[in-house]
Amino acid sequence: MPIDLKDAVIVITGASSGIGQATAEAFADQGSRLVLAARNADALGKVAAECRRRGGEALTVVTDVTDASAVKALAEKAETLGRIDVWISNAGVGAVGRFEETPIEAHEQIIRTNLIGHINDAHAVMPIFLRQRKGVFINMISLGGFAAAPFATAYSASKFGLRGFSEALRAELADKPDIHVCDIYPAFVDAPGIKHGANYVNREVSAPPPLLDARQVAAAIVFVAHHPRPTTTVGMVANATRLAHLLAPNLVARALGRFMSMYFRRAATVRGSNGNLYEASIDSAHIDGGLSSRLSKSRPLVLGLFALGMMAVGAAVARQQQAHVWPRLHPRR
Repeated sequence: MPIDLKDAVIVITGASSGIGQATAEAFADQGSRLVLAARNADALGKVAAECRRRGGEALTVVTDVTDASAVKALAEKAETLGRIDVWISNAGVGAVGRFEETPIEAHEQIIRTNLIGHINDAHAVMPIFLRQRKGVFINMISLGGFAAAPFATAYSASKFGLRGFSEALRAELADKPDIHVCDIYPAFVDAPGIKHGANYVNREVSAPPPLLDARQVAAAIVFVAHHPRPTTTVGMVANATRLAHLLAPNLVARALGRFMSMYFRRAATVRGSNGNLYEASIDSAHIDGGLSSRLSKSRPLVLGLFALGMMAVGAAVARQQQAHVWPRLHPRR
């Protein structure tokens, strides 16, 4: 049965900007009661104020999802509202850089936030869902859960890990029909996350078009909360990437690696930084990342990436056809 979102209690981690902020506003439009969590108290206050203006209730809880005790306290605070209907595990960080040139501490922090942090979320809320005998856990993953991202190895590891975690947890809960574990896989989004991420290549980092508006992802999350389903992709690029990786995972990864190398050779030089790995971003409370305005400059590179992707898929199909023909031409003796 569809879940009524009016007066539903919705917990959102990573709610201080981007997809998290857009999602909070979308649920506020539904009249939901929101519990917003992130590391930046000031940004949370601004997001909460906008949610109240839209007709929702909003409570803020400063939380670092890498701290299991803090996440448990968040769940306990949310449960004081009577129940928890939906938990959206959305916190995430990233770093761009060659594997060996990225500090090991940065790799560890990405795994702690993007993977362990989401496990902390689930571990805190699942006992509540089990007592209630119902609840929806929405795991924000990304197309990075289907295709590896060269120059973002720890990010890739975290997203592949999240997909496995969700599948395993969903299987454990198969006999609990009213407890749902749902995954969201958006394509590239015009959100502040790229600007907030760590940069160890000392080059300007962007994302290839077509870029999704974070509000499109938020709309998908609201839909899944209302009509739970295991897997939801957002954007045609996510679907194409999923198919390409299924057919030729190694070729797609190598094509992406060549594209990224080419892009960084041409990109403007910038000063490297740790981004928001260890501290909250100071310019949060923004949904848009301002990347869409630079689409025209990157279009030639995107067309090159598309061509490489199509070559990879074509090579995989040809290889599969050869695998079917070869045994007939050269039968075993």
